[in-house]
Amino acid sequence: MNIQASGFSHIIMQTPNSSISLLQQFRKRLPWYGLGGLMLVAFQLSMNRIDWLSKQVVDQIFSSGLNHSKALWLMIGWMFALALVAFVSRVLSRKFTFSAGRDTEYELRQSLLFQLHRLGFAFYRKMPTGEIMSRATNDLTQVRMLMGFGALNIINVGLALASAMQIMLSISVRLTLVCLCTFPLLLLVTRFFASRMFKRTRQNQEALGSLSSLIQSHLAGIRVIRSFDLEETELRRFDASNEAYLKASLSLARLRGAMFPIAGAISAAGMLVFFWYGGQLLLKGPLHGGISQGGFFAFSLSLIRMAWPMIAMGFVVSILQRGKASYARLQEIFKQQPEVTDGFLPAPEKTEGQLTVKNLGFSYGDTNILSDIQFTLPQGKSLAIVGPTGSGKTTLGLLLSRLLPTPQGTVFLDGVDICDLPLAFVHKTLGYSQQDAFLFSTTVAGNIGFALKDKDSPLAMDKIRQAAKEAHILQEIESLPEQFDTVVGERGIQLSGGQKQRISLARALLSQPKILILDDPFSAVDAKTEAGILETLSLQAQRSGLILITHRIAAASRCDIIIVLDQGKIAAQGTHEQLMKQDGIYARFANEQQMERELETMDISSSQGLLS
Repeated sequence: MNIQASGFSHIIMQTPNSSISLLQQFRKRLPWYGLGGLMLVAFQLSMNRIDWLSKQVVDQIFSSGLNHSKALWLMIGWMFALALVAFVSRVLSRKFTFSAGRDTEYELRQSLLFQLHRLGFAFYRKMPTGEIMSRATNDLTQVRMLMGFGALNIINVGLALASAMQIMLSISVRLTLVCLCTFPLLLLVTRFFASRMFKRTRQNQEALGSLSSLIQSHLAGIRVIRSFDLEETELRRFDASNEAYLKASLSLARLRGAMFPIAGAISAAGMLVFFWYGGQLLLKGPLHGGISQGGFFAFSLSLIRMAWPMIAMGFVVSILQRGKASYARLQEIFKQQPEVTDGFLPAPEKTEGQLTVKNLGFSYGDTNILSDIQFTLPQGKSLAIVGPTGSGKTTLGLLLSRLLPTPQGTVFLDGVDICDLPLAFVHKTLGYSQQDAFLFSTTVAGNIGFALKDKDSPLAMDKIRQAAKEAHILQEIESLPEQFDTVVGERGIQLSGGQKQRISLARALLSQPKILILDDPFSAVDAKTEAGILETLSLQAQRSGLILITHRIAAASRCDIIIVLDQGKIAAQGTHEQLMKQDGIYARFANEQQMERELETMDISSSQGLLS
């Protein structure tokens, strides 16, 4: 079964329910489990009749030889027909039940991705990427096994026992009771292993998550590891994490390795009891309270059919505990509450683009980051946020775009509190380009046109090319081996820092938000490129609002309004000319940067003189 597009949309739009249990997941797909159960009923009923017909066939052969061959061959024909029904119903039972498990995995994966999109920075600071990936892959696989293969065997165990017991009891009640003497012992063994299986499975999954997180961080920082010659140190860290996972895996494997042989031995003991006591009843014969040859044969077939479900109970317990442990780990993500949620108001039909900030404050725990921030950005104007490192510039940008939990009643868009507006509308209207340029492991065009719906259309490529030109990266892209089709690698590893930053800037320009927030877009570009980008941003400010977070006075001076932050507060506010007249932080920054540029010019002139 495949979920249709409408179902997918419903999953994406709904809020994940952290209270959904495995039992509720089972009930949700009850029709498919019901069809699978009906097919298993048909399978076990067919096997039941095959066992009974085999009794009659064997008894007739021993009583009459090959006489009455017509009736004998008719029964054999029925056995073949029933075997065909058993085969078809067995295949269909797997199709229906396994499809339910696959659909559970599909929906959980979509809900998990949706939940991860909703969660804020606080969650990702607590849970590493590798741990999340382990839960999104390995744990989901274990849940699928539980809801598919595990559910199939849970249903089949009961039906197989009923089907086999009917034949066995009809042949000999005493022999059936004797053969079942090992059944209570099997239940005790299964219960003994169940609790230990859950605990060790949980430990194994956690060890795998830690190992995945370590590998992910190593791959992301491979250049740093090599540049500091720390391969041996990181290898020792990997060995320690790998050994912890090995110990957890071996502990789980030893438990599983002990459970299956013990369960098999108990079932084998039941078979030995059957041959001992059943042999005695066979020697007595049906006339003296025993059983016939056909009865002995049919009983053995039914006992063998019941032996596998009894052995499989240990396997089912293993799947059940692994699935429960994995689902519990997934629930740890589903139960997390997002820091930023949708407002109750609908998205406005028209947006002017005036941004007002009143009494904005923010803290990380007990650490105060921002206090009493107030300013107004009129429609179509530009604003620069300047300040020393740690003054709260980046935090302010994140709060304005609601990527952090913006306090209620502090930031207003066209007079409406942004906390009351839908998140999708706020993010589309207040576009944010982060300080550390992040690129996806796809093509240059795919990264620039990330926000476009149809990235491969001619119109989209024209927009991508124009955005690259405005970000002053077009010429360098055209010099790449595959130009816009060049794959940039993991996190853009194939590109320089300046190239990544300008591709990220082109992506932000292409999205065309009503207000564009740029966090330090010049940290990895030279002066000439910076001047070209500033010209582009001047045009951007004419089309829509611009908030520029920067430490470069040359960039800030082009903005209509400048805010100077110091220790989380506004130390000064005004135009470039107004702030330069004040003997404050802004003027000191400007003088320091002017001296740095003069020294660089002198150094270049001296170097050229020495070379000549």
